[in-house]
Amino acid sequence: MGSLRILFSNYLINVGFVAWFSAQLIKTLLVLISTKKFEAERLFGAGGMPSSHSALACSMAIGMCRKMGFDSPEFALALAFAAVVMYDAMGVRRAAGEQAKVLNKMVFDFSDLWGKPDREKKPPQGDGEENEKSILGDKALKEYLGHTPLEVLGGALLGILVAMMIKVT
Repeated sequence: MGSLRILFSNYLINVGFVAWFSAQLIKTLLVLISTKKFEAERLFGAGGMPSSHSALACSMAIGMCRKMGFDSPEFALALAFAAVVMYDAMGVRRAAGEQAKVLNKMVFDFSDLWGKPDREKKPPQGDGEENEKSILGDKALKEYLGHTPLEVLGGALLGILVAMMIKVT
């Protein structure tokens, strides 16, 4: 029990966890409201509104500012870290998600053309068996990887709000 008390006595861990969890919960509720279906994956998955990565990073940066001061090197590092996380969420990870959408569509169209993997039809190149397993695999690529600028902004504002609401210890 003492180690739990130590864990929960760390202001920055509390701020980061509450911001991340809040974003994931909001994301799950928004999906539930819009689709009328509960998707448990949204509780832990990436992508969507608001960005939990941005919420976590911004809450830690604001928390560090409140705890160590605006002119501290720790705040400077936390702010730089938050900027990289948010830039990455809108850039590289979003591009990877967009590519996954295109690849999933291509695989779907390809499977319609050549049949399902368990059929006798083979793609025209190679021996076919390896191509079927790699191209027509059972799992689609994850498309929820990155964020739109609005989703990142939503996460950043949530993180700032959480950090300002939790008392500095």
